[in-house]
Amino acid sequence: MRQRSSPRKVSSEQDLYSSALRALMRRAYSTHEMKTYLDRRAEDKDLIPPVVARLRERNYLDDARYAVDYANQHIKLRRQGRFRIARELRARGVPDRYIDAALETVFAETDESSLVRTRLKRRLAHLRGPLDQRKIASLYRSLLSAGFSSDMIRGELRGVTKGDLPEFTDAAPSDDV
Repeated sequence: MRQRSSPRKVSSEQDLYSSALRALMRRAYSTHEMKTYLDRRAEDKDLIPPVVARLRERNYLDDARYAVDYANQHIKLRRQGRFRIARELRARGVPDRYIDAALETVFAETDESSLVRTRLKRRLAHLRGPLDQRKIASLYRSLLSAGFSSDMIRGELRGVTKGDLPEFTDAAPSDDV
């Protein structure tokens, strides 16, 4: 098995900028992620701020746009909830003001309860046997880890189970955002 080596260090600002552009061609980066990426590649750490400034000046790095694109993708493709998306964006170094604005924009267009119903239908289609307390708890935990609020999950589960639900204790705070 081949072990991954440390990235090649570059010594000029132009080489560092070229490295950043190649990285941005592969995928989008938040400003924080790009600084971390460049930090691993630069021999001289003083070259990083001008490169990041140049990328931001040319709109190659834009945390607001990054947050909206990330939220859109994770709602449409992964059907994740508000809390999960916010947590992941924070982990990527996106400031809270951009996260809040992105979530407001994206969830204004999307009904979060329909995302919960879609995930529930998909999980229920693969369940075998009767829907007992253990399976309901498993569904609840999976939806909670997908980033949906506990109140919304309980409401949708009540619809599926016709109101026969046990009381769950919240594993994660619902006022995270």
